[in-house]
Amino acid sequence: MVFQAFLDAPSDETYGFALAEATGLPSGTIYPILRRLEEDGFVKSRWAEVEGGSQRRRRRYYELTGEGRRVAHAATAQQRRALRLLVPGWQGVV
Repeated sequence: MVFQAFLDAPSDETYGFALAEATGLPSGTIYPILRRLEEDGFVKSRWAEVEGGSQRRRRRYYELTGEGRRVAHAATAQQRRALRLLVPGWQGVV
């Protein structure tokens, strides 16, 4: 589901909470998955400052690597239609 969400994302880079919303997975599930994908070299991440009202916060952005994109396509190829039905998707997620 996470690979399919990356492949369907409106941009190449997205942050963890947006992926959680797009997949419907809770944060306690999505972040360990993202950490493992990064350790395996399928995802890279970076921290960025985000303006939010009077506060500044940091947000971690994730992006598939070239190898990650190849693996994601291979992993989702046969179940793509079913995965898209299971994954809530990017409606309303910025």
